[in-house]
This record gives sequence, structure tokens and C-alpha cells, in this order.
Amino acid sequence: MTKEIYLAAGCFWGAEHYLKHVRGIVKTETGYANGNISHPTYREVYTDRTGYAETVHVVYDPDVLGLDRLIQVYFKAIDPTSLNKQGGDEGTRYRTGIYYTDPADLPAIQRIYDRVSGELKAPLVVEVKPLKNFYRAEEEHQDYLDKNPQGYCHISPALMEFARTANEAAGDTD
Repeated sequence: MTKEIYLAAGCFWGAEHYLKHVRGIVKTETGYANGNISHPTYREVYTDRTGYAETVHVVYDPDVLGLDRLIQVYFKAIDPTSLNKQGGDEGTRYRTGIYYTDPADLPAIQRIYDRVSGELKAPLVVEVKPLKNFYRAEEEHQDYLDKNPQGYCHISPALMEFARTANEAAGDTD
């Protein structure tokens, strides 16, 4: 049995590439979450008038990767104190957010959120909300950095390597 979560971490090209390397994640797809029009296009979302965040739909195996660990790995890839900006990308479409479909996931999400906030001793600006809607991005945005290895990415190569090794210990589900 798999579970799903939707993670906004700035530009979805790098976020998807980062997340798909974590052991226990079985599928990723880029798209647009929690906006206010039906079937948005990249061009529409880019205007910052649709309310959408560039987001990665993550399907994971909870027997291999626990939600706590997944959220910890997510927080490593973002600046959770930066509002509507990650790396060189700026605008509401690049906001950070954790969008859940299962209300039972909220306590685990909140536990890690509170821990990170305490460690940073700063208020976080990461949205934590139920998923309202999600539309898959155009095909050119799926696995973008696999298709375009020299493409722009705000996530450092060191963090990409961290993602590959973040959950290597057998049975690491917390």
C-alpha cells in the first residue's frame, strides 16, 4: 500500500529531481496545487495570478519511508523562513507548502514543522494545508532535469546526493 503527499519547494524541476531519489518514494509528478482556476497552464501559473504553487505529487511506500522522515528530507531542501522565494526563484508560485490528503497525516507533519521551527528559532512560512486541487504539469515539466541535465536547479548537488542516501538504513521509517 502506498500513501501520497504534495510538496511545494520552489521550482518543481529541482524539487522533483531531489525527491525522486529518496528510497521509498515510488512516483513523483510535477504540477500545480491549491489554486483558483481549473486546468492551469505553466504560462498562467507563471503570472502569479492563479494562486497555484509549483508542487510535486509524491507517492511513497510507508513501509520503507515514514512520513516523519519524508518531511525531514523535504525541509533539508528548502529555506522554510523565505516567503515566496527559493534560490533565485521569486513569486507566490514558488512558495513552500505541505499539502496533505489524509487528515491523519497532520500530526506527523506538525511535529516535524514544530521541531524545525524550534531548531531555527524563527517563524516558518511553509504552508500546511489540506490539498484543495492539483493539476499535473505539462509533459515538458515532468522529469525535467533528467531530460535537461544542465537545466536550472536551485537545489545544490550536495543536497541531491543527500537525497540519494537520506533513507538508506534498512527499515528507516521514522
